[in-house]
Amino acid sequence: MDKIPLTKAGFTKLNDELRQLKSSERPNIIKAIAEAREHGDLSENAEYHAAKEKQSFIEGRIKELESIISLADIINVSKLSGPVKFGATVELVDEETEESQTYQIVGEAEADIENNLLNMRSPLARALISKEEGDSVEVVTPGGKRSFEIIKINYM
Repeated sequence: MDKIPLTKAGFTKLNDELRQLKSSERPNIIKAIAEAREHGDLSENAEYHAAKEKQSFIEGRIKELESIISLADIINVSKLSGPVKFGATVELVDEETEESQTYQIVGEAEADIENNLLNMRSPLARALISKEEGDSVEVVTPGGKRSFEIIKINYM
């Protein structure tokens, strides 16, 4: 299978989530299922069915995280420099609105747009790759074409 690129921070975050699920969430849901069983008839026991559903979600997430972690290719971003590439933190200005935005380009497994972690396969990230400070990029978004100027590239 292909390696999954992750920043060191992204790897740590996923590993912490896995540890939390295994050490806390999994034992808690096992207790909740045991308690729900004590209430009798399982066919009409909403607590039991909710706990089983949550258990299924937790076990699925554990498997997903274990798979990602086993295939992780941890990139030391601080050793990188030059044009935009994986791990770069890029400060952009929307050329129309003059609004400034900062994103870090990361792998799919750690992407979180609400925390400005931009999936490297997104249209904006693909447009930024191999560009330099001062370059302009045009991106087609659901709201139409937008142009951004790269103000700063940082690898921290």
